[in-house]
Amino acid sequence: QPRLTESGGDSVQSGESLRLSCRINGYTGSSRCIAWFRQPPGKEREGVAALGYRGTGATYYADAVKDRFAISPGDAMNTVYLQMNSLEPEDTAMYYCAAAYSSSRCTSDWETLQYLYWGQGTQVTVAS
Repeated sequence: QPRLTESGGDSVQSGESLRLSCRINGYTGSSRCIAWFRQPPGKEREGVAALGYRGTGATYYADAVKDRFAISPGDAMNTVYLQMNSLEPEDTAMYYCAAAYSSSRCTSDWETLQYLYWGQGTQVTVAS
């Protein structure tokens, strides 16, 4: 089963960019849905983006981050990135990488999947 570790969070100003990394160890399946979630302070956790990891390669995004964020696999296929551009104070949150169950289908309904494996989170703070 996969073990996930996030990194790359930082404190930045509005309009700047960050790239988050999700290191994936112990991956045993051929494909599954890998997603980024975030939890703003005082709010519920919400989906950010998803990737058909080692499968279709399809990507999906929450409306709030479309055209600003991009999810992609690393060259060695042991990392998933979240490129975040034009950051806004509303993007301030703890960001988590998560993996759904083995052979899960990553579709437009990706947020309804059961995500069994989670990283520890990395904090992103955007000042206005």
